[in-house]
Amino acid sequence: MSKKKEINKLEIITLYMGYILDHSAKPTSVYSFAKENKFEEAIFYEFYGSFEAIEKTIFNTFFENTIKILDKSNDYKTFDARNKLLSFYYTFFENLNANRSYIIATLDSKKLDLKKLDALSDLKKSFTHYIDTLEIETIDLKQKNIEQIQQKSIKETAWLQLLITLKFWLDDSSANFEKTDIFIEKSVNTSFDLIDSTPLKSIIDLGKFLYKEKMNIN
Repeated sequence: MSKKKEINKLEIITLYMGYILDHSAKPTSVYSFAKENKFEEAIFYEFYGSFEAIEKTIFNTFFENTIKILDKSNDYKTFDARNKLLSFYYTFFENLNANRSYIIATLDSKKLDLKKLDALSDLKKSFTHYIDTLEIETIDLKQKNIEQIQQKSIKETAWLQLLITLKFWLDDSSANFEKTDIFIEKSVNTSFDLIDSTPLKSIIDLGKFLYKEKMNIN
């Protein structure tokens, strides 16, 4: 019988991704996966409780790698929220491009509801926290409860936008995924235009003015 080998967390991820690419399916069990790769089953559980936990880690690792790249850029640190998010998108999807075969094998865009996919749950937590750090400007209504609702809405909308972009990318067959790049630019810019506080502030100011005028008339 061959000697069992030592293995670390990253190696398990690599072996798991390799298995998915070779078989287009998950291993039938942790036991068979460990046996095939000649390490003790117990070692797997030192790092992960299930294959689903590995998938969560993998998608969140794409996010972490993106942030590491952005943090090394001095230009990125000077960008406003709009351009930081654009930079995030372009870098994030470059990471996805490098792992496209695995992602396609994991996410079947025609059968799965991406919003309910458990494998993306850790990614959602990391991404929505990232959106918080951008401090996207909203309308100052001087009411804490409304401001909290605004921030929650921005995070949920941003997550939905990322999912829609991911679905677009999965279905994109253009050379070098050029259509996805165009979609990113247009969708991110449109989202920021919609939450631009300037025109909405003007409408609110007008409403306040008309209300005061009406009260004075009465």
